[in-house]
Amino acid sequence: MNNHPNHANHANRANHPHRLHDRHKAVLPDWLALYYETPIEITHGEGRHVWDADGNRYLDFFGGILTTMTAHALPEVTKAVSEQAGRIIHSSTLYLNRPMIELAERIAALSGIPDARVFFTTSGTEANDTALLLATAYRRTQQILAMRNSYHGRSFSTVSVTGNRTWATTTLSPLRTLYAHGAVRTRGPFAHLSDADFTAACVADLEDLLGQTGDVAALIAEPVQGVGGFTAPPDGLYAAFREVLSRHGILWISDEVQTGWGRTGEHFWGWQAHAASGPPDMLTFAKGIGNGMSIGGVVARADVMNCLTAHSISTFGGSPVTMAAGLANLAYLLEHDLQGNARRVGGLLIERLRAIGAGHALVREVRGRGLMIGIELADPRTGAAAPDAAAAVMEAARARGLLIGKGGGHSTSVLRIAPPMSLTVAEAEEGAALLEQALRTVQ
Repeated sequence: MNNHPNHANHANRANHPHRLHDRHKAVLPDWLALYYETPIEITHGEGRHVWDADGNRYLDFFGGILTTMTAHALPEVTKAVSEQAGRIIHSSTLYLNRPMIELAERIAALSGIPDARVFFTTSGTEANDTALLLATAYRRTQQILAMRNSYHGRSFSTVSVTGNRTWATTTLSPLRTLYAHGAVRTRGPFAHLSDADFTAACVADLEDLLGQTGDVAALIAEPVQGVGGFTAPPDGLYAAFREVLSRHGILWISDEVQTGWGRTGEHFWGWQAHAASGPPDMLTFAKGIGNGMSIGGVVARADVMNCLTAHSISTFGGSPVTMAAGLANLAYLLEHDLQGNARRVGGLLIERLRAIGAGHALVREVRGRGLMIGIELADPRTGAAAPDAAAAVMEAARARGLLIGKGGGHSTSVLRIAPPMSLTVAEAEEGAALLEQALRTVQ
């Protein structure tokens, strides 16, 4: 070990956050986005807080993109990961895997899908990619229905069903995608209608769309759009869509990567707000179930999941370590009723934010449910999106010790709030106060 002072000083300079940013730019892709004008390195966390390399403490209202679902450094998850890693870290799906089977059993039972089968992946992108593979194989067509303003991942197939130009990184596609109305309630040609008339108009549009095309494999839809800015249709819209889809034999894939596990408070899965026509044929999940570990997956009816005729495996999907984390995390969530906490604390938070928004001309809308809340900023004179204002509010919030996200459709002008689901009332009040201060800095 070299303890020479010059060596230590060189190491400190190399590891300084500003220097780390230079190293990031030198070796990683230009398109790998970073938050903030001066990006931060998060070094550790506990509960609902994280610390950066300069020792600054932040209240985390974004949870690593809705991924730290329960809490940072949750002892139950840390212990499960450590104990499993001490036994065996990897074996692949070519061998029986007890933690994978146990987690699959629990997720299948919770899914609401009858005779469910579960396939584990390493991300939400891969989960949606798998669902699209299953749907096109089952239906023998490459046509897919997706929603405008949607986001489903960064792979070649999932980008091709993403209805958000900010994230549509190529116009080439392995799929033919048709985009339907309905996911954005307060913008677009039907925004002025009542909920019932809005739903009827979207169903009529869907019928017209299907009348002009051939066989379609599936509709893929987020019950609450994540990257799109936490937009959602009226409850029941996808149930009405399902009636139309069923007549055509078209599958429904519910993308629950951000809405799953009770985050919306009212429901365990987002699709349950649209349950009148039954559960989806498939749902995809990821993010929160691993509390930071790489877990994604697909739940599907047995006949859909088993439709593949070629062999398939996953090298890293269902890893014993990630499965142990998922089991511990899910158990904690259920035992501590974090869905109920999301409903109660999220309800208080959204009302507080609506009160704040009512006093700020830039706030066009505060929307969401549970601990999944969006604040849309717009020019009060024209109604145009205000991405520069959103970026400025994020910077001001960070300066005050609050981390939030952003998203939105035509322009990135929606502040995204999705803290760990164990958020306390006091922390919700603190975060709202900090956000109010940040908003006041932007006119």
